[in-house]
Amino acid sequence: MRIVLAEDNALLRAGLTQLLTSKGFEIAAAVDNLPGLERALEDPTVEAAVVDVRMPPTFTDEGLRAAIGVRGRRPGFPVLVLSQYVEQLYARELLASGEGAVGYLLKDRVSDVAEFVDAVRRVAAGGTVLDPEVIATVLARRADEPVDRLTAREKEVLALMAEGRGNAAIAATLVVTEKAVAKHINSIFTKLDLPADTDDHRRVRAVLAWLRL
Repeated sequence: MRIVLAEDNALLRAGLTQLLTSKGFEIAAAVDNLPGLERALEDPTVEAAVVDVRMPPTFTDEGLRAAIGVRGRRPGFPVLVLSQYVEQLYARELLASGEGAVGYLLKDRVSDVAEFVDAVRRVAAGGTVLDPEVIATVLARRADEPVDRLTAREKEVLALMAEGRGNAAIAATLVVTEKAVAKHINSIFTKLDLPADTDDHRRVRAVLAWLRL
C-alpha cells in the first residue's frame, strides 16, 4: 500500500518512514509542510495518508484540513491523523462524513509500535480508530442524549467500537461471547435510532453519536 506521510518533526518523520516501510508499506512521499502534503495527495496512486494535525506554515490545523479535503475529492480515502493533544473537535470533523476509514491518535501512541501499525492497517481497511483518551473526554455528557439510553455494558461495547475493535476483539476484552457482543451492538443501533444499513456504516454513525455529532 502506498502511503503519504506528513510530519514536520524530522526525527519523527524519519522514524515513521522506517517503521512503516519495515511493515510492508510503501512511502510514496514523506513531507513536512502543507504545500508538499497537498501535492502528494494529488497522486492518484496514493492509497492512504498518515498526517500530523498541525503543520507549517501556521501550525494550527493544516494537516486536518488537507485530510478533509482529500476525502472530499476521494470519498472514503483512508486517513490516520496524529495529534499532540486531545482535540475532540478535530476528531469530530474528520468523522463527519460518516464514511469510515479514518483514525485519530495521540502522538504518544506511536511509541507502541504494534498498536500504531495495527491502527494504520485498520484505517487502511476501512475501519475507524479513535484514541482511548479521545473517547475518555466524552464520558461526561449532557443528559437526555440518545447515548444515555445505553446500558453500562453497551457503553463499554461502543467505546471499544470507537477504538476500532472488531467483534472478536471486543468479546475478548470483555470476556464474553461474540454472540453477546453482536446482541449488544444491535441493541446500540436500535437505541441510537440508526436505520438499517450495512453494519460498517452503522458502526461509524454509532461512533459519531458517541462524539455527540
